Amino acid sequence: MRDLPYYSFKHRDYTIEGYSRGAVQTYWRIPEFNLGFDLGAQPWSFMGTPNWFVSHSHMDHLAALPQYVTRRRMMKMSPPTIYLPKEAKVPVEQLLFQWQRLDRGHLPCTLVPIEPDMEIAVSRNILVKTFLAKHTINAMSFVVYQVKTKLKPEYLCLTGEQIRDLRQSGVEITYEVRTPLVAYSGDTRLDILLQYPDFLSAQVLIAEMTFISLEHPLATIHKYGHSDLADFVSIKDEFKNEAIIASHFSTRYTGKQIENQVDKYLPGRLGGRLKLFI
Repeated sequence: MRDLPYYSFKHRDYTIEGYSRGAVQTYWRIPEFNLGFDLGAQPWSFMGTPNWFVSHSHMDHLAALPQYVTRRRMMKMSPPTIYLPKEAKVPVEQLLFQWQRLDRGHLPCTLVPIEPDMEIAVSRNILVKTFLAKHTINAMSFVVYQVKTKLKPEYLCLTGEQIRDLRQSGVEITYEVRTPLVAYSGDTRLDILLQYPDFLSAQVLIAEMTFISLEHPLATIHKYGHSDLADFVSIKDEFKNEAIIASHFSTRYTGKQIENQVDKYLPGRLGGRLKLFI
């Protein structure tokens, strides 16, 4: 039996898996971090990921939620945790209630409402921060950070016993270091990301490139909260990411059209860093 399609991209010690087509389906996950983004569809192999961050409640980003929850229940897995914009929480609760009536089966999950500038610890050293996106409805973008605690430089020369004594006396001897690993824009205007430096410096950026023709008026594209190839061209020198995954292309384009346009306006694909998930 064939599963839903998705790409797999290994970067450093983690993996980006997913697929996105505008108005069709969007789903991404990082299995090593036990988290994913959006539930527009649900590949069978993604079922084991327990934490999902939903950027917004358009169907191509959320329609698979009941299916995902019931699959975990059927496989006797723990109820998942779904983080979603606060405005969507009550409607999604109502949706799940109606699906329970239709399915005659419980749909156990924890729905957590989120707002911009929240920090959510997924594990001891993995943290997700929420950012306000610009779309036609309330939407979020996300950055995944690795969090490490390091000893302050002035204490590096001390012995273990001295460090222990200082800690026990209440002295703050460490500081926190956050490294932006993966940034996920969701559906939003790309220029919005210029307000958030970590999106353009994260090791990997997953961003939408819904339009590629350069013939559509940018004002109209931005009005509906989307991005165009022209947006990437306009800020090409701002990308400090080690890899940029572009996806969510409109279905009006073939894969060959997308590749040709990108190669025309971004020859070399940003030094090979730009990956097209078509």
